Amino acid sequence: MRTNRITVPSALGLSLLMLGLNSAHADLPPDTIGQTTLAFPPEAHRAYVVDVEFESFVMGRVTVVDPDKKKILGMVPTGFAAPSALSHDRKTLYSADLFYSRGTRGTRTDVLTAWDTSTLSPSWEVVIPSKRAESLTQRYGLKPSGDDRFVYVYNFTPSTSVTVVDTQSHAVSSEIAIPGCVLNYPVGNRRFASLCGDGSLQVVTLNDQGQETARSRTPFFDPNAEKLNERAVNVGDTYYFVTTTGTVRPVDFAGDAPKILPSWSLVNDAEKKTGWAPGGWQLMAVAPKLDRLYVLMHDAHDAMKWEDPSTLIWAFDIKTGKKVATLEAPTPVWSLQATGDDKPLLLGADVEGGLQVFDLSTNKLQSSMPKVAKTAAQVMSY
Repeated sequence: MRTNRITVPSALGLSLLMLGLNSAHADLPPDTIGQTTLAFPPEAHRAYVVDVEFESFVMGRVTVVDPDKKKILGMVPTGFAAPSALSHDRKTLYSADLFYSRGTRGTRTDVLTAWDTSTLSPSWEVVIPSKRAESLTQRYGLKPSGDDRFVYVYNFTPSTSVTVVDTQSHAVSSEIAIPGCVLNYPVGNRRFASLCGDGSLQVVTLNDQGQETARSRTPFFDPNAEKLNERAVNVGDTYYFVTTTGTVRPVDFAGDAPKILPSWSLVNDAEKKTGWAPGGWQLMAVAPKLDRLYVLMHDAHDAMKWEDPSTLIWAFDIKTGKKVATLEAPTPVWSLQATGDDKPLLLGADVEGGLQVFDLSTNKLQSSMPKVAKTAAQVMSY
């Protein structure tokens, strides 16, 4: 009986409360959600942090930040571990999204989504073959051609291929098999290169319809003698690769055939002897206006830990190969990106989801932006 005496008044009170809420509902103005349009052209230092979010790994995002003002400008939702890329005209952010009809299972749908960089809303999308590589994001899993006409999507099933999407017709132009090779490094307007398991470089040439017209293979390195990291950086059509022990191997793709340029080492004999070597995820960045290469470095190299983060970043003169500075982050950094303007910043995604910002005119830490992402795998900028 005691229970009844408590329950009945409680139910009555709840009913009266709901009636009050319902009667007040008509008096409340409807909620509105505003949308801020970002500046165009974008700020010189605007950055896009690709967050794959290991905790769930079903949905990702790209967080847009202004590192000068230490401000988050917006966010773009993406699919499972979606690689992302920026167009050269700065108008579009691309993401190669992967969705399942039941969230974590069901029918798979892959789409290339084009996001407006001012509104951060989708401009268009194209359903692409359900083959997009399911891996931690990196620079050359998704890239536009030099004139933004095509977007190249790297596939892995585990056979490898590249889906070519026409950004004018908003349609898939072709799928190009690249057996035994990985990734797509854009070369000019109508070519892309891939790195092959036998140590060669493969270059595919396209026509204006996005169809293959030619391909070539050029010997590059000996995979039985050294381990080459596929996560290169580029200045135009010159790409800089590095081995796990610190040998930089540049390639100039501007000519009819790749030109293998002289290699040089990040470490001298004494540094190599004491264990210095590069390591990280996107472990290198290049500031083209400064002719500088920035590399995450470990002071105790372990052959099986070359993807580990580091607080130490070495700066090199690209023309001479000489070390010119050492930068130090307060938190271990996993991925690097340098802005391409005359007063560049070096942006480091750290292991806590923050962004470490360095002024490259002084090589000093300018600021830190904590918690801009959950798992910041990659940083993009102009």
